[in-house]
Amino acid sequence: MTAVEPGVEVTAEPHVAHNYHPLPVNIARGDGAWVTDVEGKRYLDLLAAYSAVNFGHRHPALVAALTEQLGRVTLTSRAFMSDRLEPFAAALASLSGKDMVLPMNTGAEAVETGIKVARAWGYRVKGIAEGKARIIVAAGNFHGRTTTIVSFSDDEQARADFGPYTPGFDVVPYGDADAVAAAITDDTAAVLIEPIQGEGGVVIPPEGYLRRIREICDERNVLFIADEIQSGLGRVGETFACDREGVVPDLYLLGKALGGGILPVSAVVGNTDVLGVIRPGEHGSTFGGNPLAAAVGLRVVEMLESGEFQERARALGAHLAAGLEPLIGHGVTEVRIAGLWAGVDIDPAKGTGREIAEKLLVRGVLVKDTHGQTIRIAPPLVIRATELDWAVEQLKLVLGA
Repeated sequence: MTAVEPGVEVTAEPHVAHNYHPLPVNIARGDGAWVTDVEGKRYLDLLAAYSAVNFGHRHPALVAALTEQLGRVTLTSRAFMSDRLEPFAAALASLSGKDMVLPMNTGAEAVETGIKVARAWGYRVKGIAEGKARIIVAAGNFHGRTTTIVSFSDDEQARADFGPYTPGFDVVPYGDADAVAAAITDDTAAVLIEPIQGEGGVVIPPEGYLRRIREICDERNVLFIADEIQSGLGRVGETFACDREGVVPDLYLLGKALGGGILPVSAVVGNTDVLGVIRPGEHGSTFGGNPLAAAVGLRVVEMLESGEFQERARALGAHLAAGLEPLIGHGVTEVRIAGLWAGVDIDPAKGTGREIAEKLLVRGVLVKDTHGQTIRIAPPLVIRATELDWAVEQLKLVLGA
């Protein structure tokens, strides 16, 4: 395979908010695991658009589903349901082992919906006094950027100057199931957890953590809500990260990969006894479940049904681990890998995560820095082993390893 030559400096357009984008690249097009900027320089995309492009850029099956639906109908009034929504919902429910799907658009919308469902369930089913429902969350979480969600974030960059904050949340250490148990009161409606913390740097909890949370929630009559927006749909080598411990939550919050890197698509998936507490007219979304999104989402689910992409993530993740782990002690202090998803902590002597990401950018590799010293690697599941090898070689060169 031909290596990408170090390119010229590229910048975003002046009106783009640079602090929002991970790296200043003005992308023109994408194919498979690669993207090309407006000046023709190619980059190996190990960001995979924050796991949204699990199946690569412009995957033929997804483009075909999109194109076919564009020729039929793209949007309907809320008074009508398209013939795409029911098959999408049925397929996603089956994949998840649940019986209800509430389609939305973005991950943050899915999380907000999960919060509303948990509170309604707390009042209408558990019998919590009105206005008293509480939800337990984990420190280091990232669930979105709405005002309610940042209210229970401990990331000051995401939270500062956006108050007053929404009450009703209790924060406990991530990975500590005993802390979850201790925080539960009669007013607790739900525990909202990322099975693996993505924005935190692919932080993997101790073995048994999710199983114990499931047990605690069952014992104390509390909902277990799994935010699988980043970790779900094949990324970690299983359909869901919860599958790694054989755990089934009460609600799955899904997004990112559900839109195949083509459209923003999200969903809350659960059973009727939980998700069914939402009554007609109480909640909805202007574009949630629109025909175009449903057609693409259906094709994504169909692609996951065979297990092929989950197996690719497992095999390629092991291949990536074999390349990254020898770097520990040679510019890297720790590597955490779950399927085809890695958090790599950079030795401060070699620079910050941002500095390493920018050096990789010059060499044609896109990664995401987070929390100072960490870079995240999330390639499309269609990436080749040889492409991973090339990316690891660029990291070695940047680190001087």
